[in-house]
Amino acid sequence: MINFIKKTLRKILTPKQLQILKNTLCIFCTNNLKALAQIQGANKWGYHWYIEYYEKYFRDLKNKKLNLLEIGVGSYTDPQKGGCSLRMWKAYFPKGMIYSIDIYNKSHLQENRVRIFQGSQNDPQFLTEVANKIGSLDIVIDDGSHINEHVITSFKTLFPFLNPGGIYVVEDTQTAYWSRFGGDSNDMNNPNTMTNFFKSLTDGLNHAEFANPYVPTYFDQHIESMHFYHNIIFIFKRKHSDKDQSGLFRKEAP
Repeated sequence: MINFIKKTLRKILTPKQLQILKNTLCIFCTNNLKALAQIQGANKWGYHWYIEYYEKYFRDLKNKKLNLLEIGVGSYTDPQKGGCSLRMWKAYFPKGMIYSIDIYNKSHLQENRVRIFQGSQNDPQFLTEVANKIGSLDIVIDDGSHINEHVITSFKTLFPFLNPGGIYVVEDTQTAYWSRFGGDSNDMNNPNTMTNFFKSLTDGLNHAEFANPYVPTYFDQHIESMHFYHNIIFIFKRKHSDKDQSGLFRKEAP
């Protein structure tokens, strides 16, 4: 029935009228992220099942004045299409600024509280320029090319710009196992896949307990926790980078 209604509305309404209707419907369910995703056509619910995790971790941030950056606008080369999840985030975070980057020109999709930059997520200079223009980042969501090298480059570049207590999300990590995206299903220890890159950071959560001399990296010092789910990873930045990690309970094995 829902699909029938959607098809009917597409036939009788112009794209602009249809979007106005979607935005109006969102007003009545701003606290229901699943409904917002369905109304705006974001594939984070239905095709993927990420919304339950987003609701869990974003609920307390909903009414905060924050900056969210999502990598990837959607719909590939078509300049008139995409932006479904950007509109979803805009409705869910009524006080938030929503930013995005895409390799293609998606400037036509900009609107109040939604700004889009054109460039590659695999270009550290471009990412740095975007982060400086935004000023500060509270949430970063990588739903871009899903190419392993690109995902790793984006994280290395943007995580340092994330505010204390911020959240970095990587979607569609299944491509870590797909060769056409630079993934690997044969060597599960391949250091060039995104999954193994993020797994390599987990030991750093306990670097204060290392028995041998060790100089902690930026990620060791600033990652609070990492949560791995099916095809999605959440990385949480420490609220206080000087949190005590003295390892007072460390004891060498007898």
